[in-house]
Amino acid sequence: MSGPLSSLRVLDFSTLLPGPYATMLLADMGAEVLRIEAPDRVDLTKVMPPFDGTFSTAFSYLTRGKETLSLNLKEDGAADRIKELVKDYDVVVEQFRPGVMDRLGIGYETLKAINPALIYCSITGYGQTGPYRDRAGHDINYLSIAGVSSHCGRADSGPPPMGIEIADVAGGSHHAVMGILAAVIQRQQTGEGQFVDISMTDAAFALNAMSGAACLAGGIEQKPETGLLNGGSFYDYYQTRDDRWLSVGSLEPQFSARLCDTLGLSEMKGLALSQKPADQNALKEAIAGKVREKDLAEWQSIFAEQDACVEPVLTISEAAEHPQLKARGMVIEVDRGDGELQRQLGCPIRFV
Repeated sequence: MSGPLSSLRVLDFSTLLPGPYATMLLADMGAEVLRIEAPDRVDLTKVMPPFDGTFSTAFSYLTRGKETLSLNLKEDGAADRIKELVKDYDVVVEQFRPGVMDRLGIGYETLKAINPALIYCSITGYGQTGPYRDRAGHDINYLSIAGVSSHCGRADSGPPPMGIEIADVAGGSHHAVMGILAAVIQRQQTGEGQFVDISMTDAAFALNAMSGAACLAGGIEQKPETGLLNGGSFYDYYQTRDDRWLSVGSLEPQFSARLCDTLGLSEMKGLALSQKPADQNALKEAIAGKVREKDLAEWQSIFAEQDACVEPVLTISEAAEHPQLKARGMVIEVDRGDGELQRQLGCPIRFV
């Protein structure tokens, strides 16, 4: 594939989601990625329904643009083969628990001695150090430990299981790519590679962003439905007559005024600017009552010409047909390996 990373060669030892998603992004940007696949170890994404053709849809998506080498890393001679390969590669990405690659004879120090310019990225749940370094976990655990789950959801029902893998992708995958590319830039200046240690829990903790800043520096612990952006204001979702949902993000005065006028709530414009919980709750109840009067399609038509930060909550299939996402080419067709085309999510990074 062509792209700004077409000179980069990546050895990918990862499975499941975080590492494969990161290396998919690198491949989308032009990097040459070689997956090292264990012939005797099942990658769960490969057997996870639904299927399209030979493989699961998730596996086909995460492996696009990559070549595959089947190799049992525990067999005699496997480590020697990797040592020979790594001479010609720029980046190694692995997702084993700390110490596993060392026991296999292909840890960072070993491969660095062969290729001093090598960039070696390890993605783990808790990082290479600390008391949890060897502990098992999944996305829901990392978000919990990182404090993210504590201020999501509703006050009376607690944190929800998220519909996307936030710690895995926004945490592990994206931060891994950033770390790798930062190391590439430094290598251009020094000629030396380095070890990139990515903890999905660290990354999830950093995603707290504004609520984290408010807590650590301001002493304000955000709880569900108490903040401006987590349900404590009229910035929220509202159910329509046909049991769909409308998102309202009309925070700025010009948008909230337009929202109130459009809903026939002009007399409540002042409440939108108030920081009093009682005022926000009163406005929320009023908006909820109005939105419940019409179907989602009617509200879409009404707000189509209103620049008010109000949009429908779409399903993934609906989003794929949205004119904005279609114009951006966010649905692509990829050969699934047997000559048949498969629709997939496109790469969100554009180079113009």
